[in-house]
Amino acid sequence: MYAIFENGGKQYKASVGDLVKVEKLKAEVGSKVEFSVLMTADEAGVKLGADVEGVKLFAEVAAQGKDKKIIVFKYKAKKNERKKQGHRQPYTQIKVTGIGADEAKAPAKKTATKKTAAKKTADVEATQAQAQ
Repeated sequence: MYAIFENGGKQYKASVGDLVKVEKLKAEVGSKVEFSVLMTADEAGVKLGADVEGVKLFAEVAAQGKDKKIIVFKYKAKKNERKKQGHRQPYTQIKVTGIGADEAKAPAKKTATKKTAAKKTADVEATQAQAQ
């Protein structure tokens, strides 16, 4: 499942667990933020408009920072006009924790990994072998 949300006049696509750089937010690292969703899509199909009226995207602020510097150079030929200027855009990096009507109903992150699942099956097989 993924969702399209808006922040700072821009739209972003995100799913649970993604790290997304958005426009600078006034929030501390580790705090929780939420955004209104414009569209969602999953196996059931695409929902937008009135269907996603109460849906929110829940995220946690991972970092605050600045992007790489860009150079703005303005030049007018034969006029001896030159202006060099640099700019570093501030951003907030967020980690998406859930998408849903409220955070309690939002799908939780899967905690079982392949290694732990393989270990569990090996343990089950070992106990079955001992029982026989």
